[in-house]
Amino acid sequence: MSEPINIRDITFASLNRQRLLRNTRGDKYIWAIVILLALTSLLVVYSATGSLAYKLYKGNTEVYLFKQLSFIILGLLLIYFLHRINYTLYTRVATVLFLVSIPLLLYTLFFGATINEGSRWIKLPVINMTMQTSDLAKLALFMYISKLLSKKQEVIKSFRHGFVPIITPVIIICGLIAPANLSTALLTGATSLMLMFIGRVSVKHILLAIMVALIPVALLVSVAVMTYDKEEGKSTISKAANVGRVSTWIKRVQDFMYAKDEAVPYQVQQAKIAIANGGIVMGKGPGNSTSRNFLPHPYSDMIYPIIIEEYGLMGGLFIIFLYLAFLFRCISIFKRCPYAFGAFLALALSFTLVIQALANMAVGVNLTPVTGVTLPLISMGGTSFLFTCAAIGIILSVARNVEQLEGKEPIVEEEKKLTSIG
Repeated sequence: MSEPINIRDITFASLNRQRLLRNTRGDKYIWAIVILLALTSLLVVYSATGSLAYKLYKGNTEVYLFKQLSFIILGLLLIYFLHRINYTLYTRVATVLFLVSIPLLLYTLFFGATINEGSRWIKLPVINMTMQTSDLAKLALFMYISKLLSKKQEVIKSFRHGFVPIITPVIIICGLIAPANLSTALLTGATSLMLMFIGRVSVKHILLAIMVALIPVALLVSVAVMTYDKEEGKSTISKAANVGRVSTWIKRVQDFMYAKDEAVPYQVQQAKIAIANGGIVMGKGPGNSTSRNFLPHPYSDMIYPIIIEEYGLMGGLFIIFLYLAFLFRCISIFKRCPYAFGAFLALALSFTLVIQALANMAVGVNLTPVTGVTLPLISMGGTSFLFTCAAIGIILSVARNVEQLEGKEPIVEEEKKLTSIG
């Protein structure tokens, strides 16, 4: 005979489920989007790293799969932990994080680990991992300028008391990131200006900042045009003019502007092949990519063409839909949040993630010059993946606070009744 059903065990199991649901709050659509992107990451990273793992680990193709799975689990735990913290705490640590990020960026610039010709990382002791300090700097910057925007609404139209205190930290952080990672600096600056526009900063002050920022960009494009020999099909810039990563920036602009069908850069060529092989609807199917064997960094910078190859154009459009839905939900949080700091914080962090995603996908389909930005929550995990999860955890913290104010938290009295049983 089967054992009798224990009503008390069922009651407390129900209580535990309710406790879990009560403790896991925030926007349920954002939670769903995060889980969908994480599952996509698991599938695509496993496929993209199969050949690499086979070569490096003597046939063990699951190494990067379990590594990615561990980062996903750790990232979800980080999201859960941060979303449980009242977001008002972040206004207290924003200034500290911003001040800490400055010496870290300086240290990275002069003493950082050089990977793929860029000094963007520092090695973390004990755990033997590298961290891209610009990820911490971006998070700190957006927390800090969200704090400034919320405090300076009364003088926000003033150039001296409103605009200058807000644009100064943006210039500092972007200026320190740019020498090693120009694309990240440009995206960070653009996101900051968008946030300032929404934060009621004077439009003429924002236009002034844009004009100043366009000067070095225009100079870079001009040098790229003047130092390219169309007849020879190559750059004529001298080695003496090579300072830092300037020659790399110039070459990427030239490759984008002048590359012909017979002289398309290898990375772009392989990305186009992957997209062409994917077709419109179904693609080759999960794990059937062939371009992963030829495309540089198919698990990070160039993961989007792999998605299109395996899941077709519809799969690529679905990824875009997920990011846009994420942005839409964050805008909803911004509109519903009654406090300026939380509203600006949720919007700033969502902007930076979605803009980075769009930039990565634009590179993958050759709409913009090649950059080094990854696809948030999908590219192979690392500290960058964890910082993305940290940003999402903070956004969900704001959403959770909004739900509390709107009275959508579960009724505590019901839980007390269940606790008293037995």
